[in-house]
Amino acid sequence: MVGRIIETDACVAEGAAYLARLKPEFATALELTGPLPLRRKPDGFEPLLNAICGQQISVAAANAIWARLEKAGLTNAQAIRKASDDEIKACGMSRPKTRYTRALAAHDIDFVALRSLPNDQVVARLTEVVGIGRWTAEIYAMFSLGRADVFAPGDLALQEAAKTLFELPERPTEKAFSKLAQDWTPWRGVAARLLWAYYRVIKQREGIT
Repeated sequence: MVGRIIETDACVAEGAAYLARLKPEFATALELTGPLPLRRKPDGFEPLLNAICGQQISVAAANAIWARLEKAGLTNAQAIRKASDDEIKACGMSRPKTRYTRALAAHDIDFVALRSLPNDQVVARLTEVVGIGRWTAEIYAMFSLGRADVFAPGDLALQEAAKTLFELPERPTEKAFSKLAQDWTPWRGVAARLLWAYYRVIKQREGIT
């Protein structure tokens, strides 16, 4: 079963209201963050390539590399297949990311079919590709497919936000966090948006102090 799809800001607001009723901590966080962003993206090859581009580097660096890939016309599978490794690396992609880029272009994912697959099957299908881990697959399902109940328990920012918001003794492990988030269904994707927004709030506070 695919479940609820987030299409509009109203969907996000509905999920946020549900979470605020469910947990007083979420209500507190929402007061600090204000309305949550939609963050919907197109699906297909480009968002996954963009995710590979941004792995383990700053947002600014990722944006700079992506701009060079766009200028070189190397953001679609056909162009990647025709390009040399040197052409891809010249845009700023590392040797491993160049390999991941080629793997994605060679895998020929049926992106239309992904739209109708259950969440766990979407993640399983995407992680078959070298260079796409569970986190990347979950982010794609959340924002490119709009899955309302997908979560990313391995995300460090989400873990840190939950630690502070729920006054946990330590940052939860991925397994423990996944278990904790089960209570937030069917809006775990909105819970992720709220925790990311809350994380930015607490980091801004740390910067002020």
